[in-house]
This record gives sequence, structure tokens and C-alpha cells, in this order.
Amino acid sequence: MPSPRRIPIFDGHNDALLRLHRRSGGDPVAAFLQGEDKGQLDLAKARKGGFAGGLFAIFVPSPDRKTAAPSEKPAAQASDAAGQTPNFASVPSPPGVDPIEAQRIVFAMTALLYRIARASRGRVRVCRTVGDIETCLDRGALAAVLHIEGAEAIDTNFEVLEVLHAAGLRSLGPVWSRPNAFGYGVPFRCPSSPDTGPGLTDLGKDLIRACNRLKILIDLSHLNERGFWDVAELSNAPLVATHSNAHAISPHSRNLTGRQLAAIRESKGLVGVNFAVSFLRPDGRHDKNTPLDLIVQHAEYLLDHLGEDGVGFGSDFDGAMVPDELGDATGLPKLVQALRKRGHSQNLIEKLCFRNWLRVLGRTWK
Repeated sequence: MPSPRRIPIFDGHNDALLRLHRRSGGDPVAAFLQGEDKGQLDLAKARKGGFAGGLFAIFVPSPDRKTAAPSEKPAAQASDAAGQTPNFASVPSPPGVDPIEAQRIVFAMTALLYRIARASRGRVRVCRTVGDIETCLDRGALAAVLHIEGAEAIDTNFEVLEVLHAAGLRSLGPVWSRPNAFGYGVPFRCPSSPDTGPGLTDLGKDLIRACNRLKILIDLSHLNERGFWDVAELSNAPLVATHSNAHAISPHSRNLTGRQLAAIRESKGLVGVNFAVSFLRPDGRHDKNTPLDLIVQHAEYLLDHLGEDGVGFGSDFDGAMVPDELGDATGLPKLVQALRKRGHSQNLIEKLCFRNWLRVLGRTWK
């Protein structure tokens, strides 16, 4: 009997642009297109693992990383000899960033994505519509959707938002896990409820309305619970957390409660399962010896609460420590195989891998 055909994977979150932007030397465009030993995602790894595309995040690091809270970003992880870090039951929020500096970094990373696409000669394409993504899937090109994680670069009149939308921005997280002019991000704490403080500011609520008007997806992943409910009350789009997990399995402040999942399901939204070990594990530790099966367990829990149309993947490649068994994008076939071993149908696996993302993006961008 022939083996099942490879299923393309469209992913809700990666930080490859951040890794490339922070390179200390060499050509970041060539590093992505030609592949290298560093990092979890580049074009070679994507092709080997069936990574067909996703939301490529732009993230502005906090100015003083020494005082920033531990996060899924690699530079902020401090490991002990066993490859572990503590679960950080209570840590302060990272410091904010200057809006002008944020704009400089956002524009630099946007330009980097376009330079990669231009130099790729059709192997990487910046996508603005679901039709663009489907064309990439048909032609074997890597589909890259521009996403911003934390809106510090957006001005109060939303002029920069308009410019970025014209440049291809189709997904935006109002906050990362720190406060800004638009709201309060959820800090990295485990065990902790996601209800950690105030939600959106008045300006943040205006940003949600502006994103609805421009048909920009609003990412809930780094909002605290009050901010989540502010968006749920205001937004006319599906509720989407691009890279979050189930709080019932891993009681991390970054994960979603049953009540939040019910609201996402009611909106016909989606949750992208995050591969970061600290959001998978019940103890919240940064431990690379985390079983791959925990990703499947979170996916199955979310399927129970969201339905088969409401779950996808949000890997956090190049922004997180992922299970050693997975390693990087080349390990994605292991995840698909684990789903098959659990008895999930080809149709459901295709929904998890790409069809659900295309559905929710289509509803958001219409």
C-alpha cells in the first residue's frame, strides 16, 4: 500500500525574521535561502519538513534583555547544565520599547522579508490573500504572511498601520508580553491565571476597530485575559490565538482557559498549538526533553473544546525551545505521524495542518 501523501503545513507563528535580523555577520538572505546549521526554520528545513508557509512575525526586542522576563525568545532563555530553566512563578514584565526605534526595526525586518522573496526567484512569496497562499501550495513556493507581534511601531493616528497594511501586513498582535500604549501583555508565569491586570487602553480599542476596518487578523496570544475579553467584545472578526495552548494541561499565564476557548469557538476562530516546551508542560519548565506527544495532547484537548475546524499549529520556531524529539521544521513529519498513530483521519490532519488556517484567514480577510 502506498504511503499517505505529504500534507503541507501552514503555521501560525515563527520568529525566523528575528533570528536573521539579529545575525552578527554574513548575509541573512542567503542564510535563509541556502539553509544553515543555526536556527529552526529556513527554506531548506521548510522543504524537508513540509513547512509550506505561515505567519512570519516581526518582533521588537525589549531594550535591556538582562532585565527582561524569560520568554519563548531564544536570547532570553538561560539554561542549566541539564538543558532546563525554572518555571519562573513570578517575574516582572519586560521593559517597553521606544516607538521610533520600534518603527526602525519593523521596517528593517519587513524589508528583509521582501529581500528574501525577491532573491528567492519565486521560491518564497509574500502573500496578502488566501488565493496567494493557495497558489504557493500548488506551486511548491513558501507562503509568507507578514505579522507583527506587539504594536509599539504603530502611531496614535494609525498612519503607520495603513502603510504597513499596504506593504502586506495581514496579522497583528496588539501587545507582546509587556505593556504598551495599546494594552497590557500577559507576563510569563507558571502556574498562573491569564487574568494578570488591565486589558486594552482606549487607544488599544481604537486599534482593534482599525484592524477590523483593514481586515487585519488580531492575534490574542500575548494579551492577558481582560484584553482578550476587550477584543471579544469589540471585534467583528473570528477570535484567533496564533500560538497558544490549553491552560487545563499547562497552567501557564500564556495559555487559554476553557471560557476563552468557548468564546473562540463561538466566533468560529482558531488556536494554533504552540510547540514551546514551557507552554506544553504542566510544570512550565524550559526542558528540551519534553515528549512530542504533549503537542498532540494539547491539540486533542483543543479539538474537544473548539471542534475540528478550530485548531491549527503555531510552532514558534526560532522563538522557542521546542521538544528535542521535534528539533526544528525538519521534524514536522514526526508530528504528523504521531497524529496518525493516535487514529486521527487524513481529513482531520489536513485541517490541523493547513485547511483550518486557510478557512479562518479567508473569513478574516474577506
